[in-house]
Amino acid sequence: MRLVWQWVQLERSLPPNWTEIRVAVTVPPAQRDRAAALLGAANPLRRGDQLRLFVSRGGAFGPEAFRRTLLRLDRQGLSGTVELEQLTEAEPEAAPEARTLAAQWDATTADLPRDWSDMLAEVALRSSDQLERAALLASPVNPIRIGDTLTLRFRVARRFGYGVSAGMMRRCLERLDEEGIPGVLRLLNVLCDTDPVGTQGPVWRVGGRSV
Repeated sequence: MRLVWQWVQLERSLPPNWTEIRVAVTVPPAQRDRAAALLGAANPLRRGDQLRLFVSRGGAFGPEAFRRTLLRLDRQGLSGTVELEQLTEAEPEAAPEARTLAAQWDATTADLPRDWSDMLAEVALRSSDQLERAALLASPVNPIRIGDTLTLRFRVARRFGYGVSAGMMRRCLERLDEEGIPGVLRLLNVLCDTDPVGTQGPVWRVGGRSV
């Protein structure tokens, strides 16, 4: 079988999350120097009858470059085998948050101290198409978009001061859930038992700016 077709079959058998593989190309001794020259872009290492090289999805020598190189070997009349020696897979991606935003709120606040009074939190959305609608539905909490991200930040004041009440915060998250707008709730800062004097509440500094 031609070298390029061996590679096609090998590539099809790889797991979808592969990132790098080490391949051994074995050719007859008389053809080894020519094969090494044609594989030069991959910096092959000679070991016995084999030419070993790395193919990386994110590197300079990727699967398509390897396919084109093997095609040149075939056209030169070189024969041999292509075998997989080592495989590296990417770490599985973390599953997106499956709980509703209201459920995330309940779980988050349940772990807080009983005397928590002020909160700085944010919701990271998944789609830019839902950003404007989410901001409208959450308008009672006065959300602030963070730069060009899909993140809406807000403040909650449990008893008094600057920020929306905890009940209103949860209701706004429910409104997002009702419209099928998913996201991840992140708690940034929490203060307990604050007692502002002559102010509307505490001031946090994030990225050098007061929030």
